[in-house]
Formats: sequence, C-alpha cells, structure tokens
Amino acid sequence: MAAMTAVTDEDQGNDSGTRKADGRWDDGLIARRAAAAATRGTAEPVPRAPADDDPAPQVEAYAPADGPLPTRLDALRELVGLSRARLDRDTLAEAGRVLDEAAARQRLSSRHTVIAVAGATGSGKSTLFNALAGATISDTGLRRPTTSQPIACSWTDGAAGLLDRLAVPGRLRRRPHPGPAASDEALQGLVLVDLPDHDSAATEHRAQVDRVLALVDAVIWVVDPEKYADAALHERYLRPLAGHAEVTFVVLNQTDRLPGEAADLVLDDLRRLLDEDGIAVGEHGEPGATVMSLSALTGDGVPELRELLGRFVQDRTAATRRLSADVDAAAARLRPVYVAGGRAGLGERARDAFTDRLAEAVGAAAAGQAAEREWRRNASRACGTPWLRLWRWYENRGLPGSLDRMGQALTPPEEELTARQRVEQAVRTVADDAAEGLPGPWAQAVREAAFTGAEGLPEALDDLAVRAGAPGAGKRGGETETETGRDTGAGAQPGGARPAKPPRPKWWPVAVLAQASMTLLQIFGGLWLVGQIVGVLEPGLVTPALIMLAGVVGGPLVEWACAAAIRGPARRYGQDAERRLREAAAGCGRARVLDPVAAELARYREVRERYVTVTKFSTTGR
Repeated sequence: MAAMTAVTDEDQGNDSGTRKADGRWDDGLIARRAAAAATRGTAEPVPRAPADDDPAPQVEAYAPADGPLPTRLDALRELVGLSRARLDRDTLAEAGRVLDEAAARQRLSSRHTVIAVAGATGSGKSTLFNALAGATISDTGLRRPTTSQPIACSWTDGAAGLLDRLAVPGRLRRRPHPGPAASDEALQGLVLVDLPDHDSAATEHRAQVDRVLALVDAVIWVVDPEKYADAALHERYLRPLAGHAEVTFVVLNQTDRLPGEAADLVLDDLRRLLDEDGIAVGEHGEPGATVMSLSALTGDGVPELRELLGRFVQDRTAATRRLSADVDAAAARLRPVYVAGGRAGLGERARDAFTDRLAEAVGAAAAGQAAEREWRRNASRACGTPWLRLWRWYENRGLPGSLDRMGQALTPPEEELTARQRVEQAVRTVADDAAEGLPGPWAQAVREAAFTGAEGLPEALDDLAVRAGAPGAGKRGGETETETGRDTGAGAQPGGARPAKPPRPKWWPVAVLAQASMTLLQIFGGLWLVGQIVGVLEPGLVTPALIMLAGVVGGPLVEWACAAAIRGPARRYGQDAERRLREAAAGCGRARVLDPVAAELARYREVRERYVTVTKFSTTGR
C-alpha cells in the first residue's frame, strides 16, 4: 500500500511522502513552506481561491449538548471550590483533573471523535488499526514492542488541536489511504490512535498508554484468545474503567486461529469476565460496552466493526459520554468525604443539653439561690425586729465579710478547675453531637470550629458569674462589697459598683410601720413599768404589761407574716436571676461555639447539595 501523508492544516492533499536516505520522513511540507515564504518576500500576496481538491480546514468548536453535563460540571467546580479549605489537595486532585480535561476538550473540535486502539503485546491491535485505515500506517511484525509511540489517523481535517492535546508528533499523524475506507461518509470525523502495548516491558510505553487513555473519547480494547483473561488488563484497566462502558469496545481478535465454535465459547467467557469487572455489555439495544469478535488478518468482522464505529462517530456524543463517565468516576471517589451513614445536624436536644451544661458550669442555679437568699435577707432587715437585727450584727461584727465571702475564700482551687472541665466537657459533647453522621473531614472541621470558638469561653462565663454574683465566681477579681463588708449578692456589678438591690413590694412600708409600732409598744410598755417601779407613776402592772406583751408578741408575728409573704416573690426573684444568668451563658456559648458549628454544618449542607447535583444525572448509576 502507498505510504501515508502527515495530517497538517496546510497540507490537505493526498500526495504520498518520501523517505530520505538518512531515514527522516519528508512529505514535502518544509519545501512548500520555504517556497511560500520566498514568494511572500519577493512579491505581493495574491488572493487564491481554494481549489475543490484543497479545501480550507474547518474547525468547529466544541458545542456541549443541552443535557445535564454542563450543570454537573458547574456543580463539580463549585464543589471543589467550596471544599478546598476543608479537604486536602490529594482528595480533590482527580476532580480537578476532570474539570481541567473537560475544559480542554470543550475548547476543541466537536466534529471529531478520538478513539484509541489499545491492547497487549501480540494482540494484533496495530493490524486492526491498519485494517480500519485501509493502509499500513502502524508497523506490525514479530519484534516486540512494535509500536513505541502513539500513531494517529484522521479521516477529516481540523483535528490538529486534538492531536496536540494527545502529544502525537506531527510525523506520526496520518490520513487513510484513498479508497473505500477514506471515502466512507460514516467515518468522517474519526480520529484513530494506535497506542503502544499496555503490558510493554518499557515503562515509558505504559506511561504513554495511561496518559492517552485519560484523554481520548473512546477506546477499542483488542484482546487475543490467549491473553483475553490477563489479570493485568482486567485489574489495571477494564475494572477501574467499568463506568466508561458506553465508550468502550472490546474486540476479540485472531479468531482465525480458533477452530469451529471455539470463537463463540471464548467470546462468551470474555463477556463473563467483563460482567465480573462490572462492565455493562450493550446487548438488545441497552447501553453498554460493545463486544465482538473478528480477525484483523483475514478481514473477517472488520466491516462490521467499521459500521459500528461509523454509527458511533456520527452520533457525536462520545466526548460528552466520556466526560460524563469521568465525572461519575470522580464523584464516586469523592463519595466517602461527602456522604455518610447518619443524618448530619445539631438538634434542639443537643443545644438544650449544651445550654444546661454551661448553666451548671457558670453556677446559674447557685446564683438563683443566692438571689433568693438576698431577697429574704433584705426582707428580714426591713421587717424583722430590731432586737434580732442587733443580735445578728453582734454575731457578725468580728467576721471579715459575710459567710458567703468566707465560703468563697475557703473554696478549694480544684472547684475552679472543675468548672473549666465542665465547660470543656460541654464543648466536647456538643461537638461530637454535631459531628455525628458527618464524613471524616467535615466532622473534623466541625470539631475544630467548636474547640477554636471555645477558647476563652471559661473566662467569659466567669465574668458573667461575677456580674451575677454567683457563689464561687470572681476568683480572678471583680468582687464588690457593700459598706458593711457583705457580699454583693445577686446583681453585683463589676469594677466595684454597688449592686442593684432587689425591688421592694409595695406593702413593705406598711410592714415596716407595723414593726416600728410593735417596737414602740414594747418601749412604751417597758418605760411605763419602769416608772411604776421607781414610783414616778401610779402602780398598775396589768395595762403596761399587756402593752409591752403586745409589742413583744406582735413584732415576731409581723416578721413571721412578712417571711411567709415574701416566700413567693423571693423564689420568683431567684428564678429570674437564674434565668438571666442561664440566658447570658447560653448567648455566650451560642456566639462562641454553636454559631461557628452551625456555619460549618451549613457549609457541609451546601457542598452536599452540589454533590447531589453532580451525581443526580449519573450515567453509570454510581
């Protein structure tokens, strides 16, 4: 057969090239370029209408279909962008490669379909490549490996960009031999690439196979009766590319070596192996890989393969299907970092439990009890008998501060550590609850957000406790004292300010007046009796004794009645103080811990929605 010419944008003819004595290929291109340059240098350019046999190359940019692929690529691009700060570079490397290759393919011609012919040593792939091209383009023979670099054959012009992307040298770009193969209208747009052996002993050959297989639109795997079950083929290529079944052809070659019905038996066994690899075989009109047998040497079955390739090329969806399969594969690899078994989120029960733990750590209940005691103490001061108040003053006059302050001074340092540990336990528990059901990287991001926000939380809660006057709080400063040296109690203000006294009921002045009246009765009755004893007044013990007894009995009765009346308001005041401190602690914990955790969960839900969009229109069911 005649030698093939290299495919270039300038050379559209079918002139046969010649090989020089030194072995270098010469198709006349360099000479024509030199002549054209000399002509331009000596004369003005003359417009030349393209001849019928020298058409200008036409390159049609890739026009993506209106299907789901553009939406999936956009979602995958957003998914990668949102995940860069949470996932390592290696995890996103494959998705980034798919996006880059998709963008590169979409910038190139959509009229061409690039199909690689791959196979093992001695499988006859180069022979099949030549049979499809109708000429001896790729060398065949007993020397192994025969093919050392990819060789391309393009049926139409405009494929230079695609071949540049595959890094096929210009000297290895060919056109089919003039004849039935070249003039087949169904094959117009086909770019066939013969690859080196995938099991070659040369490492660089295997590297070229792996590189080109990641870039072509479809693959024809050529197997022979001896090595069709080779583990290297199935484990390294067919099984990982099971999702690319719609752009895969598996051809059993060299059937002329099999006697009788042996070819059908081997073909059935090949289908069984493909099924075990997870490759769907396209039969009865169902999508999947094309599996057939032929003999490239005798030509038996080659026309049928050429017809299948013609329909495949004219469909012009190979590139889209290949990119969709690549997106499916990338999404399948990313599934462990976006999908987990449980349901992600932070429920109200976990939030309430976190608030309860913070309230316990800040001492909200103790602050409420202290506020209630302060209310009762103020009521006792206002409504109690003066003799009882005098006795209490006498008992406390030699003590340095109140009993509450003494309790704080005697509190062991371990109590503060216990409060800090309670805060840390609360943060750790809510982080674990929020991370439950999340994939590993996102669970770690949620925990980091919680622990980072919790830095300084114990100190902030301690400040809240100081403001509320909670017992045991304010060991680092901030306590205030009243003029009598007592603890400020509930409502204490930082910085030495006086505490806000509990509000007094409207009936307190009446109770104070009644208690003062009882005291005056006691004093009046006592003075009357003293006057009778010293003889200043007329004797008569009954009346002054009754008056004094009324004051003595009435004072405690008034105090008891006031104590009973203030029980409800004091309890409500303590509950309000506990609620305020609890809400303040909850607000502090929400701003420092819950809000950052919620932001991480919102980010995860956003990327999860993008991932669902990527996998929603999967063509492989992954």
